[in-house]
Amino acid sequence: MSTATARYAGNLRTEATHLASGNTILTDAPVDNHGRGEAFSPTDLVCSALGSCMMTIMGIVAARQEVDLTSVTWEVTKHMVAEPRRIGQIDLTFRLPATLSEKERATLENAARTCPVALSLNPEIHQEVRFLYE
Repeated sequence: MSTATARYAGNLRTEATHLASGNTILTDAPVDNHGRGEAFSPTDLVCSALGSCMMTIMGIVAARQEVDLTSVTWEVTKHMVAEPRRIGQIDLTFRLPATLSEKERATLENAARTCPVALSLNPEIHQEVRFLYE
């Protein structure tokens, strides 16, 4: 069974629908690549997916250990390169509770770095991941 259906809406915009939930995602080309930049670009989604996947895997591990991560936030920054135009680096900064033990921190950081998206990205894309405990 398919995961999603999608359509080209014109003017460098796409709309994808998740079949199981009916949720939709719009993409626009970025302003620096002939677009309007009114929605995530496809490469923005790749970078955001990396952060979301890392957080999801950390959440699975945390639930097993009865650790509450509901206050965790993260930021993602995408760095594009030319020739060919592609993602060159993804910077992620996670902000986690300072109350986590050293063992919990190590376990969560390892879980994040081994998420399916991180392992699926081209190895030429540098993943700079920071964990701040505040």
